Amino acid sequence: MGTKLNKAASGTANYVDERTGIGALVKFLSRKLFPDHWSFMLGEVALYSFIVLLLTGVFLTAYFVPSMDIVTYEGPLATMQGVEMSKAFESTLWTSFEVPGGLLIRQIHHWAALMFTAAIMIHMARVFFTGAFRKPREINWLVGFTLMIMSLAAGFTGYSLPDDVLSGNGLRIIDGVIKSIPIIGSYISYWLFGGEFPGEVLIPRLFTAHVLLVPGLILGLVAVHLFLVFLHKHTQYPGGGRTHKNVVGLPLFPVYTAKAGGFFFVVFGIIALLGALFTINPVWNYGPYDPSPVSAGTQPDWYILFVDGALRLMPGWLGGFPFEWEIWGWTLSLNILIPAVIMPGLLFGFMALYPWIEAWATGDRGEKHVLDRPRNAPVRTGIGVAVISFYLILVLEGSNDIIANLFHLSLNDLTYTFRIAIFVVPPLAFWITKRIAMGLQRKDRELVLHGHESGRIVRHESGEYVEVHTPLDDQERWLRVNYDNIAPMELEPQYNEEGVARPGYKWESFKARLSRFYFEDRVEPVTPAELAAAQHHGHGAEEHDSDGHAEATEADAALDAELAELKKD
Repeated sequence: MGTKLNKAASGTANYVDERTGIGALVKFLSRKLFPDHWSFMLGEVALYSFIVLLLTGVFLTAYFVPSMDIVTYEGPLATMQGVEMSKAFESTLWTSFEVPGGLLIRQIHHWAALMFTAAIMIHMARVFFTGAFRKPREINWLVGFTLMIMSLAAGFTGYSLPDDVLSGNGLRIIDGVIKSIPIIGSYISYWLFGGEFPGEVLIPRLFTAHVLLVPGLILGLVAVHLFLVFLHKHTQYPGGGRTHKNVVGLPLFPVYTAKAGGFFFVVFGIIALLGALFTINPVWNYGPYDPSPVSAGTQPDWYILFVDGALRLMPGWLGGFPFEWEIWGWTLSLNILIPAVIMPGLLFGFMALYPWIEAWATGDRGEKHVLDRPRNAPVRTGIGVAVISFYLILVLEGSNDIIANLFHLSLNDLTYTFRIAIFVVPPLAFWITKRIAMGLQRKDRELVLHGHESGRIVRHESGEYVEVHTPLDDQERWLRVNYDNIAPMELEPQYNEEGVARPGYKWESFKARLSRFYFEDRVEPVTPAELAAAQHHGHGAEEHDSDGHAEATEADAALDAELAELKKD
């Protein structure tokens, strides 16, 4: 029986291979190697969370009614009996309380959305701090960045579908932000809402975007992202035998595939556990959307909260200078435009273009397949921590009413504190991070040159006491010295020997200042000459150490002999 099954399977495989050539692809994939490190799983968490989103989304789509028509609720939830609401809100309650397993699937879907966005952001942070975005992966960084933006779009469109008070207030803010855009803002708002806010067509349009447009774009971007990962061999952390020309890791089939398959069920299980045990987005507590009330303590999900915080942080005027102007009959609301449009645009633009900014500023345009240790790129690491601190301050300000109420603080004092912190904390975080990274580099130099402290004290014949250091092995030494020593760009004189001004001098001067910003403060790796000199200098101590070790051994032997004699007596 087994022989017949094997023949049937091999025959089927041959049939498919002869007509599709899939055997060559399987052979290529089976030889593809992937490095093994826990941080590489962050991308997998994002992918598996998206699969969970698709599976649960299909279930929810079958019961959700994307309509803003008004009905009167007559379901089992007593607190909503007789309340007028949209069909969208009614179907959300129906799914939660009348469809078997509906509430669990809703909560799994929402937790998976949060996990998806969080995994993408943390994955991008790992890529940034280790320099994995460098040539030839700049385009893949841009693809990953676009995936992050699409995750925000997917989260916001889904978050707004139930048509409850919380999501309605968020849409009201979005309407105000869109209308703050000069000239075209009011037209965009009118088109999006089908008239004045809230209109009657927004929920169907959001539904189409949420279940069709955005997921389709995400699937396409995921395919491009994975294709580029296969095209450019996977980055790997520095270590013995790892270079820019090879990959040290596990084969895709069967090892990596088996591990990835098991990890999918781990991610699915954790998300399901969160959905079963922790309530999220209980829309029945908020009620259906009504444009008139705005309750305190209403914040969007964390990934959009920084925009809300920026709006709360922005003053209406500063030193008698108003941030809202009337120009030729048009209202220019800078107090909305700057924090909600210009600031996110600059932040996201900087993030998207950073690989090209760093390559241009440093002049480092070679292919990089081995990752940086964050300490060996102190300026980049400082920039990353500064951006994160900037983001966290805005998130905290977005929850300023909750923080003030929880800790019994003044809301105004809290806002003034965050207004100062937004200008002070990021530069301070950059400086502290840079100094810590350079301190770690200096520690690496000391370890390479002198070795680890052993805690053993040896007395020389001259009476001098010295501590014996344990030298590093080849692998650890290589790890601590193997990074590029890039010097700042040298600027040519403004005028040549004939007194003629050099073309493009101002631009080159700016580039030189940027290069000094990156590399003026640096700790150079230990050179082979320095290492040889340190080892030669340490030979005497090693000889003394061997003499001291021999003397200690002889004393121990004598003591053992005395103890043996005592035992005999």
